[in-house]
Amino acid sequence: MNPVSLTVDDLREHYTQEIALVRPTCERTRDGTAAIRRRSAIVDRILIEMWRRAFTGLPAPNAALLALGGYGRKDLFPYSDIDVLFVYADIKAEELSREPVRAIVQAMWDVGLRASPNSRTLKEAGRFDPDNLEFTLATLDRRFLAGQFPLYQQLHQSVFPGLVLSEWNTITQKLSEIARSRHAKFGNTIFHLEPNLKDGPGGLRDYHLAVWFALLFHLKETKEWPRQRGGVFQSARGDAEAAFDFLAAARCFLHFRHGRDDNILDWQSQDEAAGLSIGLETRGTADPSYWMRTYYRHARVIYRRAVLLMEHLPAPVSFYRQFRRRRTPIAGTDFLLDQGRIDVQPGVQFSDTAAILRVFTLMATHGYTLSQGAEDRITDALPVLAIHIPEGPYLWNALREVLLGPHAAHALRTMHALGVLEMLIPEFHGIDALVIRDSYHRYTVDEHTFLVIDNVHGLRQPAHEYEQRLANLLPEIDRLDLFLLALLLHDTGKARRTGAHAQRSVELADSFLARLDFGFEERETVLSLIRLHLEMSLAMRRDIFDMENVRGFAEKLGSPQMLKMLTVMTFADIKAVNPEALTPWKAETLWQFYMATANFMDRSVDESRYHAAIDPTLLNRIRSMVPPAQYEQLGRFLEGLPQRYLQTRLPEQIRSHFEMARNLEADPVQLDLRPNRQLYDLTVITRDRSRLFADVAGALAAWGMNIVRAGAYSNDAGIIVDSFHFSDVFRTIELNPSERHRFLENMHDVVAQKVSIEQLLQSRKHLNHPSNIKVEVATRLEFDSESSSHATLLQVVAQDLPGLLRQIALTLSSHECDIKVALVDTEGETAIDVFYLTSHGEKLTAQAQESLSRQLLAALSGKQAAG
Repeated sequence: MNPVSLTVDDLREHYTQEIALVRPTCERTRDGTAAIRRRSAIVDRILIEMWRRAFTGLPAPNAALLALGGYGRKDLFPYSDIDVLFVYADIKAEELSREPVRAIVQAMWDVGLRASPNSRTLKEAGRFDPDNLEFTLATLDRRFLAGQFPLYQQLHQSVFPGLVLSEWNTITQKLSEIARSRHAKFGNTIFHLEPNLKDGPGGLRDYHLAVWFALLFHLKETKEWPRQRGGVFQSARGDAEAAFDFLAAARCFLHFRHGRDDNILDWQSQDEAAGLSIGLETRGTADPSYWMRTYYRHARVIYRRAVLLMEHLPAPVSFYRQFRRRRTPIAGTDFLLDQGRIDVQPGVQFSDTAAILRVFTLMATHGYTLSQGAEDRITDALPVLAIHIPEGPYLWNALREVLLGPHAAHALRTMHALGVLEMLIPEFHGIDALVIRDSYHRYTVDEHTFLVIDNVHGLRQPAHEYEQRLANLLPEIDRLDLFLLALLLHDTGKARRTGAHAQRSVELADSFLARLDFGFEERETVLSLIRLHLEMSLAMRRDIFDMENVRGFAEKLGSPQMLKMLTVMTFADIKAVNPEALTPWKAETLWQFYMATANFMDRSVDESRYHAAIDPTLLNRIRSMVPPAQYEQLGRFLEGLPQRYLQTRLPEQIRSHFEMARNLEADPVQLDLRPNRQLYDLTVITRDRSRLFADVAGALAAWGMNIVRAGAYSNDAGIIVDSFHFSDVFRTIELNPSERHRFLENMHDVVAQKVSIEQLLQSRKHLNHPSNIKVEVATRLEFDSESSSHATLLQVVAQDLPGLLRQIALTLSSHECDIKVALVDTEGETAIDVFYLTSHGEKLTAQAQESLSRQLLAALSGKQAAG
C-alpha cells in the first residue's frame, strides 16, 4: 500500500483553540471532572476525523479504533497520554490498514497529542499475556471511536469477557500483587507530607483499582459487562465519587501549574491549591491545613475501599480447608465469620448497638476485618443506632474490651471510618483528619492517636532492646484499660487551634467520663495522664541528670505508678509522630530519665558532680580495669565530672576516655570516632579553651554533618570531654573510607587551632546550603534560672540550618558563658537546643541574659537570612 499522509493543520489549530478554553473554564468552575471529560470529547472529535481522512478513498477496512485506559474512561487529564487500540479482524486487515494507521499515529503527535498506541488482531486480543497485565487492565476501560462497530461489539461481548473470565484468578491475584507492591513503596499509608495524587495510597489509581475489582466481581457473577461502568461502583453515601471529584480537580490543578504530567502535591502546591479552594465547594481562600484535611478524608475513603475489595478476593483453597465450614454465625449477632472476614446476613435490619460493638470487640481481639457489605450496612444503620447510644458502665465495658484487644487500633480505625466512634464519643470528631501542618508531624491527629495505641500494644512483641525494657513496665500498670482510654482522648483538644491543647483535652475528656459514670479515682487517673502527657517530653529537653529537673518532674507526677504510665505514653506518643521521630538515642534518653526519676522517687539521689570522697563506688569499679600505678591519675580524671557524663557511659567507655586523657602529653588533642546505629559518635578530649565547642560544631557543619545531640563536660583539672552525635547526611564517611582519616585529621587541626574554622567553612560552603524550607520557624529564646541549682538554662528554638549550633556557641563564648551541658534536638525543621550556662562560675544575671538575648537574636536572624 502506498504511504498515506494526513494534513492536520486545521486539526492542530482546532485542538489548540479548544484546549486553551479548558484551563480558564476549569479555574473558574474548579470542576476537574468536567475538565477531563471535556478534553476527552475534544480528542474524540479529532481522532474520529483523523480516521475518516486516513481511510478516505480506500476500501472500508475491517478494523476499529478504541479508546483505552484513562482516555477510555473519559478521564483525560491535561497532560495525560492518549491510549488507543487499533484492532483488526485478521492479519490481512492489519496489513491493509498499516499505512493509514501509521499516518494517524504520526498525525496525533503532529497535533500535539502524546500518543500511546497499541495494535492487535482479534485473535491476539483474546490472548492473555501475564507479563503485560497493564494492557489487559486498559481494555477494561474501552470505548469505541471509529471503524467497524460490529468488530468492536465482538470484542466487547465475546473476546474480552471470555479472556477475563478464563484468566479471572490470575488477573485478580496479579492486580492485587501489583497494588500491594505499589502501596508498600509508599509505606502502606496515605499520610505523606507531599503525597502522589495518582500512584500513592488513596490516590486516583486506587480509585480505579476499586472500580476494576468491582467490575471483575460483577463480570464473574453475571458473566457479562455492566451496561454502565460506573454502576458497579456506587458508594452508599457518594463519598467515593466525591473523593474522585476532589482528586480530579487537584490533579488538573497540578498539571496546569507545572505544565506537565506532574502528580506530586508538594508543599507549595498545597498552599496554592488551598488559596484557590481547589476541589472545595466554598469560594475564596482556604487554610492549607483545612485543605489537606479534606484531601486526607477523601484519600482515606478511596484507600479503604480499594483495600477492602482486595481483601474480598477468595483465598487459595487448600485440601484441608475445602472440608471446613466456611461461614460461621457470630453468636448473639446477625453477622457471619468467613475466613477472617466478618459479613452480614442478607436482609437484616440493624437496631441493636450491642451486636455491632460485639463485632468490633472481635476485631480488636482477633484482627478480623469487615466485608464491604458489612461496612455499608453498618453505615446505613447509624441513624437508627444513634437513637439508642449506650452510656454509663455498659458503654465503658464495650469500649474497654476494644481498647484492651491487641488489634485495638485496627478496630478503632474501622469504627472511626464508619462513624461509629464519633457516635459513641462525639468529642473525637474534632480531630477527624485534623492536620498539624509542619514537616515533623506526618500523620493527622486521629491517625496519630490510633498509632499511639498501636505502639503500646506493640510492646507485647518488642522489636528493639529499648522496647523490651519499656515492655517490662506494661504489667506494672495497674489499670491498663484507663491508660488506653487516656491515650484515645489525649489529643482531642487539638481541635481548638489556640491555647494549650492538653488542658482542652482534659475538658473534653471530663465530659465523656461523666457519661461513663466514672468514680473520682478513675476519672482523676485518666485526666491526670492527659493533663501531664507532654511533661516528660518537655523535661527531656533539659538535662535529665540535673537533680532540679528530675525533682520538678517527679513532684508533678507524684507517684511511681504515674511515672510508669507516662513513660510508656511518651514512648508511644513520640513514636507516632513520624517514622523517624523515635531515634534510638531518644529512646535511651527516655529510659535514663525514667530511671533517674524512679531513683529520685525511691530517695536514691546522686550529687550533680562526682566526688570520690562521697561515692567511691565508680572509682573502685574502673580501678579494676587499669593498673594500680594509674589509680591516682584515674581519680584526678573522674573528680568533678558531671554525673550526667558518668551515668550515660559504660565503665569501658570511661576507661577509654581516661586513656585518651593520659595521652594528652603526647598529643594535646585526642579524638575518637565510632559508628553508633544510624549515627556517629565523636569524642573530643583536650584542655579547656575558649570557643572550643563552637569550633568543633562549626567543623562538623563544614563537613555537612547534622548534629543531633551534643554534650560538653569538664573535670576539676580542666580536661574537656565533649561528645557530638551526628548523622552523615551525604554519607561521606560511609561511601569513602579514605575520608574518615581526612575527617579526623581536619577535626584535629581545628581543635589544635592549626586551621581557621572560618576558612574551612568557606571552602566547604557548597555543602551547607539548606534544603528547601517548607515551614518557617521563628527564633525563640527562653531563659530559666530556677530549674537548676547551679546554672541558667537557655532554650533556643530556631530554624534548623547548617552551622546553627556553632553560631549559638560563638555568641555564648563572646559573652563569656561556659557551657556546662548542651542538649541538641531536632523536630522536623525545628531545632530545639538547651544549654546549661554559667559565667565566672555563677548563674547569668538578668542584665547578662538581656544582653545575650539581643546578640543571639541578631546573630541567628542573620544566619537565617544568609541561609
